[in-house]
Amino acid sequence: MKPCASAADADVQHAKVVELADGVFGYISDFDPNTGWIVGDEGCLAIDCRATPLLAREMLQDIGKVTDKPVTRLFLTHYHAVRVLGRAAFTDVHTVIASRHTLDLIRERGAQDFASEVRRFPRLFSAVEDVPGLTFPHITFEREMTLWMGEREIRLSHPGRGHTKGDSTVWLPKERILFAGDLIEDHCALYCGDAYLHEWRDTLLQLELLQPLVVVPGRGAVIVGEEKIKAAMQATAGFLDNLLQFTQEAMGRDGATLKTAFEHVYEHMTTLYGEWAIYEHCIPFNVSRAWDELHGVEEPILWTAERDQEMWNALQE
Repeated sequence: MKPCASAADADVQHAKVVELADGVFGYISDFDPNTGWIVGDEGCLAIDCRATPLLAREMLQDIGKVTDKPVTRLFLTHYHAVRVLGRAAFTDVHTVIASRHTLDLIRERGAQDFASEVRRFPRLFSAVEDVPGLTFPHITFEREMTLWMGEREIRLSHPGRGHTKGDSTVWLPKERILFAGDLIEDHCALYCGDAYLHEWRDTLLQLELLQPLVVVPGRGAVIVGEEKIKAAMQATAGFLDNLLQFTQEAMGRDGATLKTAFEHVYEHMTTLYGEWAIYEHCIPFNVSRAWDELHGVEEPILWTAERDQEMWNALQE
């Protein structure tokens, strides 16, 4: 049987600082979660903060190489432990901001998600014992919030549900730079275990209306240029369409079960997306969620470390 999720992934990736515009930076790995920051007159806004304080300190060291301004604000694009539990290292942060739905997720399933993700992807949780607890926002917003850092306008937006119910983006209208969180990926499998699959496509359309020139995806390289961005959005939407299509096909067969659906989807999706990063990790969770949503289960069922393993064993045996 294959190791559960990414438990066997030991290939360390080192994030690189990518300057996107004056004072705007992405912190980009090959296919680990991307983060970033924006430099203001008196301090910086960090966009997500990695999985543990140890990894967050690496990010802070690299921030210090391009600015002497402290990181005073932190924005959470959504709640998944791998993106937000490094907060304790950001000792100068006085304000953490997130959408209200992200706060709801932290309250509903933060502890369970933490345990689940550590087991799925231990490499991304170096020195996990240093995490003092969950990361909670000080300020939440319903749909949109605007920050001004000096002359720079920063729009924080919850454009709709997709990857989670709390997905939020950072949009710089003057520079036309979009930090998309995990709503857009670049040659990386979507993780859909907590997703709203039908709504995700509509949320992508909202992002397309912005007409960005630069996109920082959840994972993968920075995407530059309208044509490449359009292609990445279409690829993300196509992954969702195929997942739902092949799951629906499997459900229409006599005696369909989650396992037979997984086998059908895996056969067809692997041909199209098998080379994408973390594909093997994501696809069992994705089929489980597609199966539920197509059976009318609107809210994603809570994942726990125990449920992860039970599902994995049932589908991979």
